[in-house]
Amino acid sequence: MALAADPMAPIAARVARVRRELKDVWTIDIEVGSGGFPFAPGQFNMLYSFGVGEAAISISGDPARPNTLVHTVRAVGKVSGALTRLKPGEFVGLRGPFGAGWPIDVAVGSDVVLVAGGLGLAPLRPALYRLLATRENYGRIVLLCGARSPRDILFRIELERWRRRLDIDIEVTVDHAAPDWRGNVGVVTTLIGRAAFDRHHTVAMVCGPEIMMRFAASELVNAGVSDEAIYLSMERNMKCAIGHCGHCQFGGDFICKDGPVLTYRHLRDRLARSEI
Repeated sequence: MALAADPMAPIAARVARVRRELKDVWTIDIEVGSGGFPFAPGQFNMLYSFGVGEAAISISGDPARPNTLVHTVRAVGKVSGALTRLKPGEFVGLRGPFGAGWPIDVAVGSDVVLVAGGLGLAPLRPALYRLLATRENYGRIVLLCGARSPRDILFRIELERWRRRLDIDIEVTVDHAAPDWRGNVGVVTTLIGRAAFDRHHTVAMVCGPEIMMRFAASELVNAGVSDEAIYLSMERNMKCAIGHCGHCQFGGDFICKDGPVLTYRHLRDRLARSEI
């Protein structure tokens, strides 16, 4: 599929599959043809529901399969709700890919810690696919996931499949659970201090609600990880995706083109300030 010459002009792409992940979360597979639609883990697309509007959605599929774009969407508003109601065979407008991705190459030779809160596992999933496809390039890989409850754990079947590989350490925690839950209970940041990784040779990738990322980054620093080796995905208020409209400006950065992935060292002074 040829990309539009104008980055503001969407191309029409056919929906191949829509499946429900959680009560309010769906995954949409979009066919992009034999030419493919190459993207880097951590990048996002602008998806346009015809007659409704456009939203920035992270790519949550495998970078090794560029013929099918995968997006995981929570129905929280008009546009996202319309996207989740799409049916196979219908069309969606597509612009992208945009933004800076996860530091897969930077992490070569290091341990990698991925911290996901809520829907944050979706933007991290392409990084996991790439890391596991080239597993020999990395030290220990640790995935720490947090969810509100057991029923809110995203990609649960896939998490179990990854756990069976034995070359990745996975811990899942929930905020609250019934007595029959046998796993961890508590916020995901509590898992960081208990995880096994080389603090001085680790690259961390963090995605989730902004307050969770702030506390996770702080815990990683307390554990000995350099703030320059901690990367956060700051997905906020993106409208045009090319730095023209200013909706996503965060201090001196436009998240759509300078991010969404940025280091904690670059962000830490702004994260604690309100109304930025």
